[in-house]
Amino acid sequence: MKGTLAVLALLLSGELGLQRGESVVTCPIFYEVFGALSLGSRTLLDGSLSTVNATPAEKEALGKVQDCYNEGGLTAKTLDLQAMTSITTSPECISHSLVTVKENLKSVLPIDR
Repeated sequence: MKGTLAVLALLLSGELGLQRGESVVTCPIFYEVFGALSLGSRTLLDGSLSTVNATPAEKEALGKVQDCYNEGGLTAKTLDLQAMTSITTSPECISHSLVTVKENLKSVLPIDR
């Protein structure tokens, strides 16, 4: 169940990013929703999901995931935090983030070559 929650959160972040059409916002949205999910507050979770116009069914589904997190207790939350840290600090993730930032800067700043 613990690994399933992390995978669900990753899938959610990808879907939210695609819906908004901006890959740049995917990462912050992911961490915002994942943080609210793992903190166990339904109010925080609903607020985070409202920023991306989540449907009531999506909010209900993630509320059920949050219930699983709360049942798992501190141990489950700690294990998922470790998994998220290892993903975020992986060379692949860092490389992708740097490439994305570089591309975004090129599109915004006029650079003569």
